Amino acid sequence: MIPLPDLLGFLATGALAGLLAGLFGVGGGVVIVPALILILDHLGRGGDWIPHLAVGSSLASIVATGAVSALAHHRRGGVRWAVVAALIPGILIGAWAGATLAGALPDRWLIRVFSGFLGVVGLRMLLPRPRTHPHPMPGRAALALAGAVIGAVSAVVGIGGGTLTVPFLVSRGLDLRAAVGTSAACGPPIAVAGMLGFIATGWGREGLPDWSTGFVYWPAVGLVLLASLPAAPFGARLAHAIPIAGLRRAFAILLLVMAAHLALG
Repeated sequence: MIPLPDLLGFLATGALAGLLAGLFGVGGGVVIVPALILILDHLGRGGDWIPHLAVGSSLASIVATGAVSALAHHRRGGVRWAVVAALIPGILIGAWAGATLAGALPDRWLIRVFSGFLGVVGLRMLLPRPRTHPHPMPGRAALALAGAVIGAVSAVVGIGGGTLTVPFLVSRGLDLRAAVGTSAACGPPIAVAGMLGFIATGWGREGLPDWSTGFVYWPAVGLVLLASLPAAPFGARLAHAIPIAGLRRAFAILLLVMAAHLALG
């Protein structure tokens, strides 16, 4: 049984991840992974595999939330499916390779990698972005290579890839709305390949909690999804109703604080 405070913690994690994803367009993994590390540590479940369980479970939750988001963008004509098709072969290979690499990392190193990623995302949100001139969209081979890099990094840190895919596509001439929609359609393939990789690399490891398959802890996945799916549309509505510049800066500072806490803790 999961104690009530921790059960509420899983639900709060999902709600916050969905809300922030809707508000700022960032992947829920930047919230889900550190929260799951703290909750699983408090529960005493997972031992040395807690960071791996957090990343694998985050990817499993993104399979469903990413599919819902991709469908919503598709209905609004915001997905460039030709670009998605060119990115996916690399994404699948890269995400599987990234999950395999993460499964081989010691727990402390995986936390360090994730804390570094959080720091980069926080700084990107906090600092003004210089204006750049977009480059032409590359060919299929170059897009597949880009997809491999995006998939590998995303799988290692447990995200759907939006923080990497959106800037890349904007730099290649897509307007922001099309870049976000196309990135959303790339999220489920990243999450599926990464999740399967974490299941495979975690299979049969000693010390994993009950109700886990490899490095995916299903109670956490279910509770996070229960709260995140309804929260994301609410966050998207808020993004159109309130000024979010101040909230964006506050969230960026929160990410930097979490990065420092994980790196030093």
